[in-house]
Amino acid sequence: MGSFLTVIGVGYALVVGGLFVIQRSLLYFPSDNVPVPAETLVPEMAVVSLTTADGLELDSWYAPAAVGRPTIVYFCGNGGHIGMRDAKVRAYLDAGFGVLLVGYRGYGDNPGSPSERGLYSDGRAALGFMRENGVAPRMRVLYGESLGSGVAVQLAIEQSGAGDPVGAVVLEAPFTSVGAVAQAHYPFVPARWIVRDRFDSVSKIARVGSPVYIVHGEGDRIVPVRYGRRLFAAAAEPKEMRIVGGAGHNDLYDFDVPEGVIAFLDRTFRD
Repeated sequence: MGSFLTVIGVGYALVVGGLFVIQRSLLYFPSDNVPVPAETLVPEMAVVSLTTADGLELDSWYAPAAVGRPTIVYFCGNGGHIGMRDAKVRAYLDAGFGVLLVGYRGYGDNPGSPSERGLYSDGRAALGFMRENGVAPRMRVLYGESLGSGVAVQLAIEQSGAGDPVGAVVLEAPFTSVGAVAQAHYPFVPARWIVRDRFDSVSKIARVGSPVYIVHGEGDRIVPVRYGRRLFAAAAEPKEMRIVGGAGHNDLYDFDVPEGVIAFLDRTFRD
């Protein structure tokens, strides 16, 4: 009996150790072969380069805003590349918003490997690009899609801590923390405690200091809506949340989500 339990214990330790080693391959799913904007639904966007503090040059896509309109700094989710978000940002460009699609390290043709620390650095480079192009913090909207919500929250609290908060934060299918979602998907291991890239938004969001809008699919099975609700509860006012009935994680934009985001931003920037 003792030897059997030893075998079980060793096997379990190997499983946990294996998950610890490969965890980033379970979190980040980059794609390469990014098209040029002219081949997509956003041909007016231009390829620009973001320079990170650790010396990486990251290709991103940018189109400036119409006069008096804010710019959406878009932090993508964990899969694909920026070219796959062309349909999602089309409505924002049509409404006169500027858009910066932030290309992460290790995604598309960009150098480096993704990590929590690295993506925060990429986000800071994006805000530096905004500054260089004359877009004041109050005219920036930090948009976080799924994993990108963790980047948006971090950058928003840094900007607020500097005394110059951004104009608004929009979070699409956000989580409380990667650890919490990992624990739900891998309940047989101590996933919450072994994750390296935590993106612990729930402990930060009260310090955002900007109006927050959260949109979440009621049928989301990747990041269940309860995590979006908890994040919303932790956020400070002013805040709004829309739960989309019938929507999952990847099909939110089949449910007039851009119209809701645009209405929120029009209210926010009119006040």
